[in-house]
Amino acid sequence: MGFGYRKSFKVAPGVRLNVSKSGIGASVGGKGLRYSVNSKGSRVTASVPGTGLSYSKYSSKRPKTSAYQYQQELQKQQREKEKLQQLEYNKLEVQLFENRLEMIKSIHKECDDPVDWNEVKNTPSPLKVGGIGPKEVTATEALILYKPGFFSKLFKQDQKKREALQKAVIAARSEDQADYNEWEQMIETATRIVNRDVDAYFEVIEDFAPFDDLTEFGSGFEFFIEDQQTMEIDFDVHTSSVVPTQRKTLTKTGKVSVSNMPKTQYFDIQQDYVCSCILRIARDTFALLPLSSVYINALDERINTVTGQLEKEVILSIRIDRHQLVELNFDRIDCSDAMANFEHHMVFKKTKGFEQVERLLSHEINMQ
Repeated sequence: MGFGYRKSFKVAPGVRLNVSKSGIGASVGGKGLRYSVNSKGSRVTASVPGTGLSYSKYSSKRPKTSAYQYQQELQKQQREKEKLQQLEYNKLEVQLFENRLEMIKSIHKECDDPVDWNEVKNTPSPLKVGGIGPKEVTATEALILYKPGFFSKLFKQDQKKREALQKAVIAARSEDQADYNEWEQMIETATRIVNRDVDAYFEVIEDFAPFDDLTEFGSGFEFFIEDQQTMEIDFDVHTSSVVPTQRKTLTKTGKVSVSNMPKTQYFDIQQDYVCSCILRIARDTFALLPLSSVYINALDERINTVTGQLEKEVILSIRIDRHQLVELNFDRIDCSDAMANFEHHMVFKKTKGFEQVERLLSHEINMQ
């Protein structure tokens, strides 16, 4: 004969905890309706007090079918996959943020190849005046050497082929002429640049658009020429739309944490961005034009505390000479520290950033 035990504890109004040898269960409800559950299953009991009428239903915890179990396993795999995808997406989001920071601090490392205008000026003509161009020569040879095959003659396709080759000769002649016109224009531009025609300087800047990728950061440019050896460039840095005010990091659990950028870090990135742009503008300008010096003024919008309006202020003004610039190792310098190589006006505080400065050029620039 076996012995057992059963204890019942009230844990809340209408809720009891049942302890027995078979396990732990719980029951909820009163005399009229009661729901009990334990490790084996659950029971619902309903009765009408004073009538002797009652209803009871027991549900056991039966093993799930293999199909049901497989579905649960697939759903688990799907949740894990979604979690993994979210983790990879979070990693990518942080990597994009870090890459953006690296980009705005290393703009000076990119530069167009220098143009040797004397070499361009001496480029030979693609064809002699009144002669036949190379493309027309090739197309004419194809026409002369064409020999229709048996089936071309049989199906009378040879005439169509000859007409197509004749049209190709005419098209090639037009292409040769276009190439010659382009060469002629190139020689004219190169000659004007070598002769230091300042109007040609502006045309070349417009045609080559050396700073187009900087406009991605919102920068705008204005160019002024005082003499044949010197150019002044104003550029709008728009630091508020370029330098992020928040930083993104990845937590140990793989989530993206977004927090406010510390002021010192924000202003440090701001200074690197502005100085990096300065060096890049100087490099591309010297690569494109035969100048000796370039004056660059960085302008940013600030609130005038007197008027309450946004106004442009010069935050960095610098003169860069060609011979000084070529001495720098752009892959190893700190672009902000590199400003010390040149005559410049810059007031920068780690906790406040840039302050307004005077232009390095005090004389009036001819803006015609």
